[in-house]
Amino acid sequence: MNLTDLGQSRIGNLPLFLEEKKKEMNAFGKRPKGNFISEANWQGLYVLTEHWKSDVSFYSEDLNFLHHLIDKYFLKISKRENIDKVLEIEINLLKVDKQCVSLLSKINQHLHHLAELIDDSSTLDSHQFRLEHEGLEDNFAQFVKDFRNQRREVFKITEYLITGEDLVKQLSINSQ
Repeated sequence: MNLTDLGQSRIGNLPLFLEEKKKEMNAFGKRPKGNFISEANWQGLYVLTEHWKSDVSFYSEDLNFLHHLIDKYFLKISKRENIDKVLEIEINLLKVDKQCVSLLSKINQHLHHLAELIDDSSTLDSHQFRLEHEGLEDNFAQFVKDFRNQRREVFKITEYLITGEDLVKQLSINSQ
């Protein structure tokens, strides 16, 4: 079952709803224009939150790949300053890992609250829930920013190490 089928079975014309909201988005990480959070129905917020969960799960897998890259090239480092730089990146990457796990937990809890609201809107305070949603959205945007910064750092150091390794190989071939 694809997202469109899921949306159709839950709230009628979800694809049209999502398309309208996409048009309102002016950039990733920013809220749709207007009062989206205060005006959106529970199902629309549920679908949006499911997207966040999917994105965070993907980032989690990408974090594993970044750790693998660091592990692979860490063994080839000989200069002390490079070791220190890689250790700093690894520490920061571990912080993003913790952020990812925490965010995924909060998203799952938020989805549970949304499901309760969809079933019975009197179970939770609507205003408080929308504030929670807004805070979660801010956390998600910050996580994406932090993740991208760390990914950039891992790729920079990996490129530097690969380039240095290739240079050493060329010098050793030329000296023979």
